[in-house]
Amino acid sequence: MNSVYLPALAALAGSAVGGLTSLASAWLTQHRQDRATRVAQDWARRQKVYGKFIDEASKLYADALVHDKAEVAALVSVYALISRMRVMSSAAVVEKAEAVVRVSMDMYFAPNKTFPEFRQLMKSHSVGEPLRAFSEECRKELSNI
Repeated sequence: MNSVYLPALAALAGSAVGGLTSLASAWLTQHRQDRATRVAQDWARRQKVYGKFIDEASKLYADALVHDKAEVAALVSVYALISRMRVMSSAAVVEKAEAVVRVSMDMYFAPNKTFPEFRQLMKSHSVGEPLRAFSEECRKELSNI
């Protein structure tokens, strides 16, 4: 091999290695940024659905405490949120959400509560127990993302 070509080939190989290293570094950086963005969006989407479920389930439970006829629109809304959770959440979160709805449905068949009875329920902390279990399960899931 001619000694004139050796430095030229070394320079060309060095440029190729440097270019490939730069390309790989840029690709890895972009890949990690995209993944971090997807995780943040997933976290925000779940948090939004969980918050909306808590709002709707609370209204359903409050309605069940003072009425004996179910509000069908509220039930449909809550079940729609549970269906959305089935797509994106763990089975444990969905199970806790379904437990919240079961408790609310059972309340429709119980005698209506007066305000003093409601106050007593609040003191005993039994009013928010199903939602508390749901919230704790959601917190666990969101912290694992």
